[in-house]
Amino acid sequence: MQNKSSLSFEEQSLHYHQAKNAFGTNGKTGTLLTKQCNTTHELSMAYSPGVAYPCLEIQKDITKSYDYTNKGNLVAVISDGTAVLGLGDIGHLASKPVMEGKCVLFKKFANVDAVDIELNVHSVDEIVTVVSAMADSFGGINLEDIAAPRCFEIEKRLKDICSIPIFHDDQHGTAVITTAGLINVLEFSGKKKEELKVVVIGAGAAGIACANMYKDFGITHIVMLDSKGILHSKREDLNRYKKSFAIDTNDRTLEDALKGADMVLGLSGADLISKEMVKSMNDDPIIFACANPNPEILPTVAKDARDDVIIGTGRSDFPNQVNNVLGFPAIFRGALDVQATKITQNMKLAAAKALASLAREDVPSYVKKAHNREYMSFGKEYIIPSPFDKRVLVYVASEVARAAVEDGVAKIKYFDVEDYKNFLNNMIKEK
Repeated sequence: MQNKSSLSFEEQSLHYHQAKNAFGTNGKTGTLLTKQCNTTHELSMAYSPGVAYPCLEIQKDITKSYDYTNKGNLVAVISDGTAVLGLGDIGHLASKPVMEGKCVLFKKFANVDAVDIELNVHSVDEIVTVVSAMADSFGGINLEDIAAPRCFEIEKRLKDICSIPIFHDDQHGTAVITTAGLINVLEFSGKKKEELKVVVIGAGAAGIACANMYKDFGITHIVMLDSKGILHSKREDLNRYKKSFAIDTNDRTLEDALKGADMVLGLSGADLISKEMVKSMNDDPIIFACANPNPEILPTVAKDARDDVIIGTGRSDFPNQVNNVLGFPAIFRGALDVQATKITQNMKLAAAKALASLAREDVPSYVKKAHNREYMSFGKEYIIPSPFDKRVLVYVASEVARAAVEDGVAKIKYFDVEDYKNFLNNMIKEK
């Protein structure tokens, strides 16, 4: 047998997914029993006849499903496979390894059980019908890798229909994390959010969601580009989601847009931002170059252009990684634990502010070790906390839960944030 260390990364990945696990199955997820079923008495409790009693209790009051089933800790990760990572429309079953991976992250980073569901339907009406029909089985639904602009309408309609959180992570995850970074840059740069010029490259699901969150945060000057250039008021090829960001301007290109810009968010493709463009930006420019695996500009290139630049990418081998795992697991943890009926914009902003706050705290030694860095502290090289910081769960989930209660979307009758933080702290100690 070939030594694993001699295999290419592709071969290692295929072996990782195909190798039989302790359950004797392939893939990355399985079922873990949470109650004993080793005796005839336990069997009669788990199934017939004992199972009838919780059924009857739920029949009388459906909210009891949170008491007697796993609904309160169960998320469905749902995709139709039309916009999978950087692979595009590869089909619903080809998206399954990604959706399984998402389930792994839910469990690993927030102890949330998740099941992947790949839909072989693609129209807005079909997806809304199928998902809404199964929604009550879960405590929340994470929509994933559904192509724009359909994803906007799907999420909106499901939020109107369903009484559980519906969250399209492709839209909102990047928005939460880059907003956290933006909050911290404002903290040490002295800039005012009302005065910022923000450029967004990419007018898909993530780009539009980010721009919407920036607007809610207080950013008023946003320039958005798609593959044809700046979204301006004279263009007649814009869908209604893009049209809401069309501005009156004579500028047409990315080069035009970046002149005097304070921040640029890249959600497009490799090497689109040049040194000259970086030099044309305002003082202390913020660059989030999130295209993977190759960003719009490498940090080394951006820093070579000017030494006051603050840059983050989607990659783990550079500081300030914009990694969605900082968001969705803990956001759902907080929403599930207060039995939220939806995830509001205020809950997402609470998550962003919590992440920003955590980045200002002392960095634990285990985080530095994970990054192989001796020195890590709040500043240009650390405006976003590390995904390896276990405290992300405590900071984000507690603030999301608090915001849900404040917004009146939580079903629980009693909530003490300090008690909840203690619960979360005990959870991360066990990890």
